[in-house]
Amino acid sequence: MRRNRRVKILATLGPANPDQASIEKLFRAGADVFRINMSHSSHDVMRERIAQIRAVEKKVGRPIGILADLQGPKLRLGEFKDGAENLARGARFILDADPTPGDATRVHLPHPEILSALEPGHAVLIDDGKVRLKVIEATKTKAVTEVIVAGRVSNRKGVSLPDTTIPVSAMTPKDRSDLEAALAAGIDWVALSFVQRPEDVAEVKKTCAGRALVMAKIEKPQAIVRLDEIMEISDALMVARGDLGVEMPLEKVPGLQKRITRTARRLGKPVVVATQMLESMIASPVPTRAEVSDVATAVFEGADAVMLSAESAAGQYPIEAVSTMNRIAEEVERDQVYRAVINGQRAAPEATGADAIAVAARDVAETLDLKAIVAWTSSGSTGLRIARERPQPPILALTPKVETARRLALVWGVHAVITEDARDVDDMADRACKIANSEGFARAGQRVIIVAGVPFGTPGATNMVRIAFVQK
Repeated sequence: MRRNRRVKILATLGPANPDQASIEKLFRAGADVFRINMSHSSHDVMRERIAQIRAVEKKVGRPIGILADLQGPKLRLGEFKDGAENLARGARFILDADPTPGDATRVHLPHPEILSALEPGHAVLIDDGKVRLKVIEATKTKAVTEVIVAGRVSNRKGVSLPDTTIPVSAMTPKDRSDLEAALAAGIDWVALSFVQRPEDVAEVKKTCAGRALVMAKIEKPQAIVRLDEIMEISDALMVARGDLGVEMPLEKVPGLQKRITRTARRLGKPVVVATQMLESMIASPVPTRAEVSDVATAVFEGADAVMLSAESAAGQYPIEAVSTMNRIAEEVERDQVYRAVINGQRAAPEATGADAIAVAARDVAETLDLKAIVAWTSSGSTGLRIARERPQPPILALTPKVETARRLALVWGVHAVITEDARDVDDMADRACKIANSEGFARAGQRVIIVAGVPFGTPGATNMVRIAFVQK
C-alpha cells in the first residue's frame, strides 16, 4: 500500500460514505487521513466512524490518521418577524440585545460578547459576506450600522467580524464536550476552528495532554496578526481558505497560503491546504482546469497535505474526487520543475544536533542516490525533522507506537511502519534494511541511510546516522 507521492490526502467523511466499505474505497483511492467534522457529527456517529476507520486500518495493514475538526464558536443573527428582510445600501440597521423578532431596521444579535467588542468603523459580514455592514455607533447593548453591501438577510444567518477580536475562547461548551469524547475514542489530530490567539491553541493542548496533536485552522484576520506565535505553539496548521476568504480580501489569500506553507515548513510543522480544492466535483465527475491548477500549486509549494471537504463527504463522486487529487499530486511530483521548486525553499537548519543530522542524512542520501532514509522514531519528531528537509529519497519511519504511525500519516513523504524498538545498533540496521526491502523501498544490493537516537526509545535523542546495504 505504498503511495507514489509525498503529499498526503485528507478526506472528510459524511453521508457519501456511510459504511466501512465506502471508507475502504476512499483509502484505496488515495486518502491517508480521515476528517470527522464535529459540526455535523454526534458523539455516537463519531465513535462509529472511528470504529469503521480502525477496521479498514486493520484490513489494509497500514496506519490511518483520524482528525476531529471542532466546530468552534458559530456567530449568528437572531430571527426576523417575517423570516427575512431586504437591506438597502446606505440604510441604517441596528444589531441589539433585544430578543424580539427583527424587521428591516433591527435584529437581535444573541452574542453579548460581540456587542461589547464592536467599535465604530468595524465591519460586520452576514451570510459569508453577501451583506456587509459598517458600525457607526456602538454600546454594550446595541450597534448602529450602515449597510455598505445590500442584500437579503434571514433567520440565523452567520455573522463574521474581520476587524473585531472577540474576548472569548475558541472553545465553546460543545467543543469541550466533543473534544473529550474524541480523545476518549482515540483520534490522532484535533483541528481548532476560528483561532484568534496562541492562548486558544494552548487551552486545547492542555486538554489533550499528548493524547492527540493540535492543528490550528488559520481562518481569521486576527490569527494573521499573531501568526508567528500561533504557529510556534501549534503542532500543525491548516490554511482554511473558505472563512479566510470571507473575512479578508480574496486577493490576499494566495499570498497568505504561501506564507503559511513556507513558514510551517521552516518550523518543521505539518501544513494542510483546505477548502474548495475540487469543489465542482461535488456534482461533476471531473474538476475544472482551475481546480487542478489550485491543487497543483499546493503540491508545488510543498504542503504536507491537501484536503477534500464536501467533495468527499457529501458529493456525488467521492471516490473520483480522491483519485483525481491523487493523480494530480503524482503528476506534479514527477514534473521536472517540482524538485527545483522544493529545493529552492529549503531553510537553514536549526542549531540542534537533531536538525544537523536530518540535513546531513538528506545530503548523503541524495549525493549517493540512496533508496530511502529510514528513521527510527518513538515520538515522531525524527520523522518530522527529516520531512522538513523534503528529501529526494522517500522517508521510511519505523516506530514502536501505533499512535505515532497514525500521526505521521499526515506528514509529507513519510511511510510509517509499526515495529518493536531496536535492541541494539546491529538490530537497528538489520531490521531497517529488511523492512525497506519488504515495503518496496530498496532491493538486495541497494543502500539506505538510517537515522536513529541512542539510547533507543528516548524521544528527541536523534544522534546517529548509518549507511547500510540491503542483504539478499
